[in-house]
Amino acid sequence: MTKAMKKFVTWLVVILVLFIIFLFMGPLFILNEGNQVVITRFGSIVNTYTEAGLHFKIPFLDKVTTYPKLVLSLDGDEQRIPTKENQFIIVDTTSRWRISDPAKFYQNFTNLENAYNKLSDIIDSSCRTVITQNRLSEIVRSSNIINDAKDTNEDEKDEETKEIDSLVNDATNNEIVTKGRSELCRLMTLEANKLVPEYGIDLIDIVPRQIKYSDELTESVFNRMIKDRNQVAQAYRSLGEGKKAEWLGKLESDKRTIASEAYRKSEEIKGNADAQAAAIYAAAYNKDPEFYAFWKSMESYKTNLKNYPATFSTNMDYFKYLYNSKGKR
Repeated sequence: MTKAMKKFVTWLVVILVLFIIFLFMGPLFILNEGNQVVITRFGSIVNTYTEAGLHFKIPFLDKVTTYPKLVLSLDGDEQRIPTKENQFIIVDTTSRWRISDPAKFYQNFTNLENAYNKLSDIIDSSCRTVITQNRLSEIVRSSNIINDAKDTNEDEKDEETKEIDSLVNDATNNEIVTKGRSELCRLMTLEANKLVPEYGIDLIDIVPRQIKYSDELTESVFNRMIKDRNQVAQAYRSLGEGKKAEWLGKLESDKRTIASEAYRKSEEIKGNADAQAAAIYAAAYNKDPEFYAFWKSMESYKTNLKNYPATFSTNMDYFKYLYNSKGKR
């Protein structure tokens, strides 16, 4: 082997060794699916990668910061927020977001922990802004399905139920919802998205995970429920008293009608009986006037004398059949 050939082999070996050392220093890295990276050199961003694969960096000089490219979730803290009617509720939200620009995200937060804290403040602020501008019914309800169901069943109610509904004041129980919870969630997201894009974040949505009444509002709601139920009970009682008076009046009227009809029939029967008795008496008198007079006197004695314990004189025509030995004078 010539001297030049030996020199070439030596350099080749040196280059190969240096290349192996360079590979061991890690100039290449693998970006997995679902991740994205920011390459920084001396604190400055030199490159970003969002597609999975094999990528290059300068060993010892470049730093690789990996962020998830998937949708992330953030559970907020409970907030005590007043509604438009100045009624306090406790709202607990959850939101979905993702990193849309890793370079901006790195410049603003560096790590996820800082992003969570900042994003939580933005979401809490947007949630408070929207809720304070809307009524309680808009926040706890998503539609007017209660009112729609009531209108649908209106024709199926009987007269008594309709009468009760007319006595019960439903104005405070069925407020009309113009936006609803879903629309308020959309408004919260829009409000928050006014700020988050400059941080390299795409906020997908904000959803109230839980809405609770505060202690004072809970008591107010319970009192309102009791008042509404008492109002319904009073409506039933009023309707019952009205029906009672109606039926008692009808009963009294029917009673008078029946009694009047019975009296009329009794008088009619008594009149017919008196007429028949008079006819019989007249017929008997015409057959034997003397016997008729005797019989009527006996009936009179039987009826009247028992009421008089003593008779001071019998010398009168009335006793002609009682004290005459022949039964007559």
